[in-house]
Amino acid sequence: MKNVGRYGWIALALLTVAPLVVAQAQTTSKSAVAETDTVKVAQAVKDAEAYPLDYCIVTGEKLGGMGDPVVRVYNGREVRFCCGGCVKPFEKDNAKWTKKLDNAIIAAQKPAYPLSTCVVSGDTLGRMGEPVDYVWGNRLVRLCGSGCISALNKDPEKYLEMINAAATPVKAAETPAGTPYQHP
Repeated sequence: MKNVGRYGWIALALLTVAPLVVAQAQTTSKSAVAETDTVKVAQAVKDAEAYPLDYCIVTGEKLGGMGDPVVRVYNGREVRFCCGGCVKPFEKDNAKWTKKLDNAIIAAQKPAYPLSTCVVSGDTLGRMGEPVDYVWGNRLVRLCGSGCISALNKDPEKYLEMINAAATPVKAAETPAGTPYQHP
């Protein structure tokens, strides 16, 4: 795989290796990964099973159009670039590019968002004003207000699982595992 770089390989390995190995991964470069916490990396990788964008956030180029994407992890969030030349501009103005990434993730995931209620409060989205679109890892989480962000950050697995459960359709004809088939 060309143009992946040392930490691109680590990120790719994190996508395929068991969570125990992910928890043991360590970052050794000062410039390639900013403030990486391996627990956050493991969670972000788990939550972004498929990277939500098919293009480079810096250039807009399609990922894979210039060889294998370059993968980096910043503050527990995976970012994919079309080439190694896009890493430095991103790192130079991380806040600008992270905001652009968040906006792109919201735009990509919002149409298929499976809930009409806030995962934290249970209130109907929009009932108390404009819902808050918050990106945790690389996942959109819609909340009834900014007051729910701290609760989400304290127990993200709980709330992300609620979103996952709502997004997983259950077929009426399916029977739970271990239930013997009964002819009608």
